[in-house]
Amino acid sequence: MRAQADTPGIFVQIASYRDPQLVPTLRDCVAKAAHADKLTFGICWQRDESESLEEFAGDPRVRVVELDYRDSRGTCWARHQIQQLYAGETYTLQIDSHHRFVEGWDTLLVSMMGQTGSAKPVISCYAPGFDPFDPAEPFAETPWELGFDRFTPEGVLFMRPREMEGWKALTRPIPGRYFSGHFAFAPGSFCRDVPYDPNLYFHGEEITIAVRAFTHGYDLFCPHRVVLWHEYTRKYRTKHWDDHVPEKGAEIPWTVRNDHSLLRNRILLGMEEGDVDFGPYGFGTERTLRDYEDYAGINFRLRLVQPYTYENRPPPNPEIYTSDEEWQSRATKEFWTRIRFENGFPDPDPDVDFWYVGVHDADGNEMHRADIPAKELGRILAQDRAEFIHQYRAYRKAENWTVWPHSKDRGWLEKFTGRLTG
Repeated sequence: MRAQADTPGIFVQIASYRDPQLVPTLRDCVAKAAHADKLTFGICWQRDESESLEEFAGDPRVRVVELDYRDSRGTCWARHQIQQLYAGETYTLQIDSHHRFVEGWDTLLVSMMGQTGSAKPVISCYAPGFDPFDPAEPFAETPWELGFDRFTPEGVLFMRPREMEGWKALTRPIPGRYFSGHFAFAPGSFCRDVPYDPNLYFHGEEITIAVRAFTHGYDLFCPHRVVLWHEYTRKYRTKHWDDHVPEKGAEIPWTVRNDHSLLRNRILLGMEEGDVDFGPYGFGTERTLRDYEDYAGINFRLRLVQPYTYENRPPPNPEIYTSDEEWQSRATKEFWTRIRFENGFPDPDPDVDFWYVGVHDADGNEMHRADIPAKELGRILAQDRAEFIHQYRAYRKAENWTVWPHSKDRGWLEKFTGRLTG
C-alpha cells in the first residue's frame, strides 16, 4: 500500500551502476542520520554478478529496481525508475552511490529548507570530494557553490564548483542558478512535479532539471554548510559508457543514446528547432524559459551569459537584455587563442609556483586573468613548439598577452608579452 502524501520522512534516491561504494554509502547515510527511522530509500541497482546489498537486502526501508547492468539505459533513465518508487514522503534527497555524510545531515537539511523562506526550495550543489581509499585524508569543511563554466560544442551548459567565500558568516542557504545531479534536497513533490526524462543520457541532465524546476515554481539554493561529500575520481568504478559499446555486444551503443539526448536537450532549451512533444518532461506553467534566462543571465539560443553570471555573482541578475544585439554586444563570449613565445619558453625553474597569464585590449587593460599552477607547467614546457592554447571569456577578442612567472621565494620574475594569434 502506498503511503499518503503527508507521510513524514525523507525519500533518498540512489542510482547505482556497478558501484562497490553503494553499501558503504547506505551505511554512512543511516549511521549519520539523526532520525534513521524516517528514511526510505529508492535504489536503481544496475548490478553485476558479484554485488550484494548485504544487510540492506530485504530491509523494509529499501525499495529496489534491480536489473543486470547490461540492461541499463543510462543515468537519467535510472533516476526516472527511482522516482516511480516515491510514496509520498515529505522530502526527497537525490544522491549518487558514493557519498559520506555529516552527523545529523537530515535535520540540517530540513532546517536549511526552512531558512530559505521559499515554499518550494531545492537545495543543491556539487559536494566537496573525498577519497574512500584514503581514510587519513581530511574531509573539507568549506562548502562549495556552483558557477558558470562553459557551453560545450554540443550545447550543454557546464558548471564549475568553487569554495564559498564568507560561508561562516552566512545564516541560510544562498540563491543559486543550477542543479546538481549528485546532491539535491527538495520537497517530496519534486519527484512528481519534475520527473526525470528517461530519454536523456548524462550530460545535459543538470541544466535541464534546473530550468524545468524553476518553471514549475521551485527556487534554487546552494547550502551554506557542508552536508555530505562526493567521490569524484571514478578510478575504481566501471562507467555505463565503458560497458555499452558495440565490442561488448551493446544493441544500442551509449554514443547513440548520448547523441539523441544532446539533441533533445538543445530542442528543449531553444537552441535548435525540432518537433518534440516533451509531455511531463517539459516546462512547468508557473514560470517560463525566458523567466529563467532573465533570472540567471543566460541566453541558451545564443549560448551567451551576462558578465554578472560569468563572475558568479548571486542571482537574480539585476539587468535584463531584451534583444539579440544587446546580448551580442554586452555578453561574454568564449575565445580560444594561441600564446606563442618568439624566443622560446622561459627556462624551467623548480622554484616557480605559477604563471600569471593575462590577456589585454589594445590599451593594455586586463580583460581576463588565469594562473597556471606549477603542476601544469611541465606539460606546457614539454611541447616541441614554444606555444600553448589559452581559453578565456571576454566581451570581445583580446589583442595582447602577458605571461609572468612567479617564484615562491623571489616573487615576480621576468615578464613575457606578445600579440595574440589564432
